[in-house]
Amino acid sequence: MTVLVLAREFDPTADAVVTVLGERGVPVFRTDLAAFPTHLRLDARLAGGRWTGRLWNAHHAVALEEIRSIWNRSPATYRFPDTLTAAEREFCYREAKLGVGGVLAALDVLWANHPNRCADAIFKPYQWKTAADCGLAVADTTITNDIDTARRFVSDTPHATITKALGPSGITEHDQVQVAYTRRLTDADLTGTVGVAATATTLQRFVPKAFDVRLTVIGQDLFPVAIHADSEDARVDWRCDPAALRYELVAVPDPVAEAIGRYMKRTNLVYAGFDFVVTPAGEWVMLEANTGPQIGWLEAATGAPLTDAMATLLAKGTT
Repeated sequence: MTVLVLAREFDPTADAVVTVLGERGVPVFRTDLAAFPTHLRLDARLAGGRWTGRLWNAHHAVALEEIRSIWNRSPATYRFPDTLTAAEREFCYREAKLGVGGVLAALDVLWANHPNRCADAIFKPYQWKTAADCGLAVADTTITNDIDTARRFVSDTPHATITKALGPSGITEHDQVQVAYTRRLTDADLTGTVGVAATATTLQRFVPKAFDVRLTVIGQDLFPVAIHADSEDARVDWRCDPAALRYELVAVPDPVAEAIGRYMKRTNLVYAGFDFVVTPAGEWVMLEANTGPQIGWLEAATGAPLTDAMATLLAKGTT
């Protein structure tokens, strides 16, 4: 049985997991969806209520019925020749997504994670409600484009108010990449049309913190890493100042671990990265749950065996 890895050509984390699988003698077929249709072929047939066939490229092939698990590791999207018109490329992309993606989604195998489950779980408002339903603490939050509503939320908040992006925080403009880090709300955000009023804006009560935690779930294994920030900016969003961070493995309180288990079951995920704030009083407050978290940096910083855990999950094909 084979592990199918959907990943970009340059992906050190995928490289590491594939290496471990190879050392264990587990067959792997790795490809990027961007290879379809030029370098990746699909032959799929539905008969007797079951999809059979194969995926192949110039070097390897895998029978669909021999796939044990699929790692949906942030592959690039399908790529089509520039000789096609824009309308033709749009049509071909749609058919590839629904055809290749549809066949793979229909396979009764373990996904880490299934694209449909990722599509559901990407919405942070859904994450927060689900987390609360499962017993996790979440921060008071308002999403609005109304300045008066925002002002009332700020005035009712005992601590500072932060604003954060609901989706990917990277913005590319004029070939320059800018990142919309989580930050404290300013007076300028509450005036004019370029602040709160510009779009659906997320405001959240700033949770006093002793430290942050990135908790990675891989199957039944939990890997909680405390992130200690030594700069003021990093204490608001640790991503903005990597040089100011220190890491250590910590224990997860049993009620938090149990609530995470309920969240994973509710969302049908087998792999996720939870971000928490731990308050000075020891309360764990959930900020978000990423369905495709990076693991290499945490392993490098702490020695936690995340690569081995991912390889084990994929090789078993079950949680």
